[in-house]
Amino acid sequence: MTATNHELADFMRDATLQMSSEYDRIQKRAADDPGAAGDQGEENWATLLRRWLPPVYQVVTKGRILSDGGSAGPQVDVLVLSSAYPQALIDKKLYLAGGVLAAFECKVTLKAALIRDFVEHAVSISRLTSRRMGSPFRELNSPIVYGLLAHAHVWDAPASTPSENVQSTLLVADTEIVKHPSEMPDLLCVANLGIWVKGGSAWIGPGMNVWSEQMADIYGKEGGATTAYIGHTKHSSDSWAANQPSGFTPIGAMISYLLNRLAADDESLRRLALYFIKTGLGGRGVGNQRVWTGEVYSPEVRAGIAAGRLVNGRLWDEWNVGF
Repeated sequence: MTATNHELADFMRDATLQMSSEYDRIQKRAADDPGAAGDQGEENWATLLRRWLPPVYQVVTKGRILSDGGSAGPQVDVLVLSSAYPQALIDKKLYLAGGVLAAFECKVTLKAALIRDFVEHAVSISRLTSRRMGSPFRELNSPIVYGLLAHAHVWDAPASTPSENVQSTLLVADTEIVKHPSEMPDLLCVANLGIWVKGGSAWIGPGMNVWSEQMADIYGKEGGATTAYIGHTKHSSDSWAANQPSGFTPIGAMISYLLNRLAADDESLRRLALYFIKTGLGGRGVGNQRVWTGEVYSPEVRAGIAAGRLVNGRLWDEWNVGF
């Protein structure tokens, strides 16, 4: 059964309709009290995450993430905490980075300036954690999944190309602000438009085939990586939208992606995450690649790549070519 006729797709469509209804309700009073509108929007997303993530995870709103050195990052709207997070600290609004699994900014209506701010915040959040070492996955990704969740967007004129606007703004901000793949934000979801997720691949090492020999000219023999923001959308202005499964929804893709990312560190989640992946809720997407040289890796990982340790197609293997 595919996402086209799977009951999960029906549930995600229901969640999308509910988010749209909430957007309409919030907008009626947004001009009178924009602060309250923002708070209601955050609570919409917090409620969604509480309903769809494992109940052992704790979902809280409004707080700052505290590094082990005592530095606090910018305020974030929704945080997902590990099952081990101390109850004594739940209401302190300073959340220990070691217990934060994911953090999200929430916007009622997305616009370009907010995307650039989001990328800047992602860099700040990534720097609150010690960079993980020892494998491509660990070194290319922050331990905290960071995302932006929005109900809708401002590009609703008939001739507008909202997906292209999101993609181009992300790419410009990434080029100008992000200095290492681990600083990239992980996802941007607009409930009535689409989702952009961090993706990429590690070079598979020298001598594997003609393609990899050509890549050696770009990356060097110690490997490297490519990253991209993979856009999944059904907007009529997108050339790939016609190939999107009919069961695709941005919210469904967001939950599927988030479960997949959390399962990398939580083995108890992997059966469920794999189930979501197999339903095809994530849809199909495209993105523009950014090339990184082997300098993004530690000497240990560069040596492992040169020795042929990378593998292909093993889900949640930290040496997997794709991440």
